[in-house]
Amino acid sequence: MRVHRALALAGVASRRASEALVAEGRVTVNGLPATVGQLVEVSDALAVDGRAVRGAEPRRAYLLNKAPGVVSTASDPQGRPTVLDELPDDVRLYPVGRLDIDTTGALIVTNDGELAARLMHPSSKAPKTYEVLLRGQVSAATFRRLRDGVELEDGITAPARVETMERMSPGGTWLRLELTEGRNRQVRRMGDAVGHRVMRLHRARYAGIGVQKLAPGRWRPLTRAEWRKLGATVGLER
Repeated sequence: MRVHRALALAGVASRRASEALVAEGRVTVNGLPATVGQLVEVSDALAVDGRAVRGAEPRRAYLLNKAPGVVSTASDPQGRPTVLDELPDDVRLYPVGRLDIDTTGALIVTNDGELAARLMHPSSKAPKTYEVLLRGQVSAATFRRLRDGVELEDGITAPARVETMERMSPGGTWLRLELTEGRNRQVRRMGDAVGHRVMRLHRARYAGIGVQKLAPGRWRPLTRAEWRKLGATVGLER
């Protein structure tokens, strides 16, 4: 296979990023500088910046129902619990995107660098469905703003699907909000922009895959059908 694909399968980086590593002269094959598009065998010794690359890892992908108080990183300098703490450690895993520490819900964790990179790229438009409790009663005009786009400091948001939920909470309004963007803290910033602070936030579905049958903090492997669904979302065969 091509050297950049071998690096991607080994969990080094996405194919595109791995190809860039080769072009920058940071990759060697059997001690010699690799060239873009070079073919390699399983027996070849690959290294990046002088460090040996392990062979291709078996692909893993898990769906996690993130609990509150857990950070969406592989490690945390403050010693807080991370989304990887309870997952298998036989391969190097990383989360696809992030949920802030107080947000719960659907998070994909994988070692498939190419899939992760494509899902996180803005062009994927992978749908993300949130259940959000906003402070106060939300007016019809505010619904239209959320649907049509809200002006934030980094530009107006893309149109969203918004509907009320049949869930009551004193002093607040529950909404179901579907976005195709992945801006940092987007839902919370949208709430602030329309004058309704987010009180609770849960991501119920990511790219059509939901956590309704998973308790907070629990996880499960993706099914074959879910692998295919994610691959189809970003134009990859899985």
